[in-house]
Amino acid sequence: MDAGAARPNMDVAIIGALYRYNSWANDRGLAAATPLAPSDFTRDLGSGCGSVRDILTHIAWGEWIWLQRWKGASPTLVFSPADFPDVRSLRERLRRVDEERSSFLAALTEESLLREIEYRNVRGESWRYPLWQQLYHVVNHSSYHRGQLANMLRQLGTAPVATDLLVYYDEGGR
Repeated sequence: MDAGAARPNMDVAIIGALYRYNSWANDRGLAAATPLAPSDFTRDLGSGCGSVRDILTHIAWGEWIWLQRWKGASPTLVFSPADFPDVRSLRERLRRVDEERSSFLAALTEESLLREIEYRNVRGESWRYPLWQQLYHVVNHSSYHRGQLANMLRQLGTAPVATDLLVYYDEGGR
């Protein structure tokens, strides 16, 4: 980092708060998808990743693969939506990712946030970023796809739930 550049806010407490929000928002997205008929859950809506199941699978996969990268692996596995027949199976997968990630986050220090993490993506390309940038990226990535989920739910005639950060705080998030 250029010595004259502003130091980004790399506070482990802020990162922890963002991930608590992220888990809350994922839970709300899953809850909104729960009442869908199986045919609506898997219906290709022609946008985003295709179906509600597909976009939720993509969120779960994205959060899982980044965690693996932070732990030193570069998996090439991409989750198949067919492996998640219902919301319950996606909820269970995200629960396991949340538990594993919580342990990882609990061990973070401000120094570790500066560490550059190199990984290979699923196409075999090598990338390297400071951990703090990757951590922020994942929350942003999931928020983007939850926005797509909200649109898909509207297309299916279901009201999406609000997953805004301020709603999280209004509901007692910390």
